[in-house]
Amino acid sequence: MVSFITFEGGDGTGKSTQIRLLERHLIAQGKTCLTTREPGGTSLGQLLRQVLLESGNRPINSPTELFLYLADRAQHVYEVITPAISQGKIVLSDRHTDSTVAYQGYGRGFDLQLLLALNKVASEGLIPDITFLLDCPVQLALSRTVRRSSDASKLKSNDRFESENLEFHEKVRQGFLALARAEPARFYIIDAARSEQQVFAAVREVVDRRLDFSS
Repeated sequence: MVSFITFEGGDGTGKSTQIRLLERHLIAQGKTCLTTREPGGTSLGQLLRQVLLESGNRPINSPTELFLYLADRAQHVYEVITPAISQGKIVLSDRHTDSTVAYQGYGRGFDLQLLLALNKVASEGLIPDITFLLDCPVQLALSRTVRRSSDASKLKSNDRFESENLEFHEKVRQGFLALARAEPARFYIIDAARSEQQVFAAVREVVDRRLDFSS
């Protein structure tokens, strides 16, 4: 049974777009969905998101950053994800535990086993049924964030991470790929360098097969 689907990947890989397309597809198939994100999936999480991603040039110590993400996740699982699954909904989340391992582990250098243990506490042991890793070259992904942020009417909501250097983003990308290789039954690596519709076709094929939708 599939009840929890996550989308992972670096900034600019198109996670939000693909979640929106998948939600529309699942509703058309008669499924009830809940779309959410980390950080920011709860009222508390929205406040934490402002601190984490919209703090501009104000420095945040790496351990502080880590524990804020974990606090967001703990509340998110307790308040949003677990209740929705209990109600029979399919939860679609933009990021979950794998982002912490990729960004804080591979990117910031925290011990991976420590992060896995902390994630287990924060998530109450909840593991996604399907995780889509949207992967594309770092320079392409970052060029998309620049185009997205060039619209002055949009809030640039992840300034701190977008301002990190290419080496950091490459470490994060390789971290995601390592996680995917370690759990091939859960992860599906999707080539996000393609068009939105081509990417969604790959996502839809997996979901239709796993949920046994008729063609």
